[in-house]
Amino acid sequence: MIIMRTITVFPMADTPAIRSAVRELEKQGVNIALTFSEKVTHILLNVPTKEVDLSELPAGVTVIGGNLEGSFPKMDLLRDEQYLAENAALTADCALRLLGSHLPVAFRDCPILIIGWGRIGKCLASMLKALGAQVTVAARKPSDLGMLTALGYRTVEIGNIDPMPYRAILNTAPAPVLSPGGTAVKIDLASRLGLAGDDVIWARGLPGKMLPESSGQLIARGVLRHLEG
Repeated sequence: MIIMRTITVFPMADTPAIRSAVRELEKQGVNIALTFSEKVTHILLNVPTKEVDLSELPAGVTVIGGNLEGSFPKMDLLRDEQYLAENAALTADCALRLLGSHLPVAFRDCPILIIGWGRIGKCLASMLKALGAQVTVAARKPSDLGMLTALGYRTVEIGNIDPMPYRAILNTAPAPVLSPGGTAVKIDLASRLGLAGDDVIWARGLPGKMLPESSGQLIARGVLRHLEG
């Protein structure tokens, strides 16, 4: 497409995921700058984006990242519903790989609790059910609990969770939901810890760490979607 030839992206981060994104963008005809110059139209940061000084950013340059703050032109992938949905699937995939490395039993018939029925919770429940796990999902809304029952999942209300029956607990709710207790493997995937205790594995940013090539390709697809739109 002609628009691709008018875009020059400068990656301001050097991570495996960003390198993967750059390779994919180049394949699709996007110009990649090795150094910053007046030809640069977009800069590419990590997703999510941590603190970066953009005070000297030239006018008109678009920042690509996630959770961006500022009045500059931006392409925020963490406000892109399609990106968020696909990233949730990658996060769930990573979470199961991480859980498998800590769990001394097979997933089949294993009692596992998922806390939260958002994007990641839905992906986790589907994947674990396909593996034959005994999946229980904790949710707050009666409508969610009803839908979960209709889909064949065991349910429990958040606030009434007993950790003792489970071999693994996966939290996706970014608020305090469970006190210490039980012997389950506990993995917290939320942006803010919801599980308490010294035995909790806080697993943030898993796709970029565990599946950098897939994560980078996802970033590239999001960028291309915005450019073409």
